Order: sequence, then C-alpha cells, then structure tokens
Amino acid sequence: MSAAFTTRAWSCSVRLVVDDARVLRNASADLVALLDRVDQVASRFRPDSALSKANALAGRPTPIPRLLVDLVEAALQAAAQTDGLVDPTLGKALCALGYDRDIAAVRRDGEAVRSAPPRRTWHDLHLDRGAGLLTVPTGAALDLGATAKAYVADHAAAALHARYGSAVMVELGGDIAVAGNRPDGWCVTVAERDGDAGQLLLLRHGGLVTSTTTVRNWRRGAETLHHIVDPRTGRPAAGPWRTVSVAAPRALAANVASTAAIVLGAEAVTWLSERSIAARLVARDGRITTTAGWPTTKTLEVAS
Repeated sequence: MSAAFTTRAWSCSVRLVVDDARVLRNASADLVALLDRVDQVASRFRPDSALSKANALAGRPTPIPRLLVDLVEAALQAAAQTDGLVDPTLGKALCALGYDRDIAAVRRDGEAVRSAPPRRTWHDLHLDRGAGLLTVPTGAALDLGATAKAYVADHAAAALHARYGSAVMVELGGDIAVAGNRPDGWCVTVAERDGDAGQLLLLRHGGLVTSTTTVRNWRRGAETLHHIVDPRTGRPAAGPWRTVSVAAPRALAANVASTAAIVLGAEAVTWLSERSIAARLVARDGRITTTAGWPTTKTLEVAS
C-alpha cells in the first residue's frame, strides 16, 4: 500500500510517495537530510554555503564539496545543451532585479530597477571536477535554481528506490521524478500552481516538470518581475509563454527544456518539436499549445 510524506524546503512544496508504506518513515528522513545537505552547499541565500563562498571569491579557484561539483556540472551541461538559454551565471542579474534573498523574504514592491545583459556567461565559468575546484567568473555569481531542484529530485528518487526497493515518486516544487516499477503509474496533476485545476496524467517513468512565471514574482516600479531570466537581456523572460510543462526521461532534462522554452519565447514550440520533447505551453492569455507526444488522454508515456 502506498503512503505519502509532505513538507516544505527551499520555499517550495516537497512530496514523497512510496509504493511500500513500511519504508516511508526512513525514506522521508533520508529525503529531508538530502535537502538539508544541498541547502548547505548550494544555497545562494546562505552566506555560509559553499556556493556563496565561491561567489564571494569570484576570479579565484575555490575548493568545493563533491555534491556542489555535481550540481555545477549539471548546470554547465544544461547551458551547453541549450546554447546558453539556461545559464547558471545569473546570480547578480537576479539580485539586481530584487531577487536577492529567499523568495519568501523578497520585498513585494519597490522602486524600478535597471538591468543589462550579463558581462560574463557560463563560458567563463571553470570547474575542475578532478580537483574539486570552482572558479566563478569575476563580476559574476552563480545561481543554480534552474537545475538543482530537478537534479535533486532525480537523485533522490533513484537513491530511495535503490535503498528501499519500493517504487518512488519525489516532487520538489513542481519538479517530479519517479523510479521503480509501478504498473499503474503515478497519478499527477499538471497545473500552474499548487491546488489549481489542471490536466490529470499517469506518469509511468521519467520526469515531469512545470516551470512558471506566475508564482515567484514581485513588483519593481510599474513592472511585475519573475525569476526566469533571459541571459541575453538580463531581464525576466518576456515571451508569450507564462508556463511550460515538459515530460522527459529525467526531471533534469525536463526542467532544462521547460526553462529554455520560456526564455526562447515565440520559437519555443519549434525548438521543442525539433528535439521531440513532449510539452504543454500556457500562453499569457491562458491558451494552451502542446507538442507531439503530449497526451490528450490520461496516460503519459516518456521515451527512454
């Protein structure tokens, strides 16, 4: 019999569902411990995190723990796969826009802000995986928000399934990863916000991610700003899509594609279709567009 655990971390909802209720207590404790370890090494908002220390020492090689090496490597791969549409060197751009602290503490209103395209990009970031050294570009700061959550969802689902033998679903703020054999699949709702009505799907394997501009936002001057930044402008992405959901073999791949689609804007449907990525895009006026592979029925099959 399945059982579920819910909590909050990183200012987002966390959900763990296991097919074997007997393992829930230990599995949930493991998940909470993992989320705490990631926060300690990768939070942009904790001055004592390994990431914050590397940002403070921009321009100099800085020793970082193996977990952060893995997270930065995943972010670099995402940047390469999207030709820089998903760029981890946007920490300063986000701060300039007002996202300079945990979203729960961000001032909801304030004076108008100016921003410009970042002078440094992911090409200027250097990671020596073997030596465990990270060199943040001078004048830049890393933010792993576009990839870390999905990476951790994938890792947690795989690790918990391997450790306890139960089929597992992990959801971290809209990033869902599943592992193990569950013949009936996992019933999930694709929606823009927690509790909203949406499309009900059965996810059998892989990852399903929703990226949206409708949740983490705030105002500066007459503008409503959000956290998905276009690296080409240093501004919040201003294309036609407010929300994009993507299914992929891994939550990380799905998150990278959904974020890139919002940044890319009008060309997103072509970009997704050329890569055979199943996606559901919600326009600013609420109209929905889907790509090939996104189901009109209840069952979602993800190509492995």
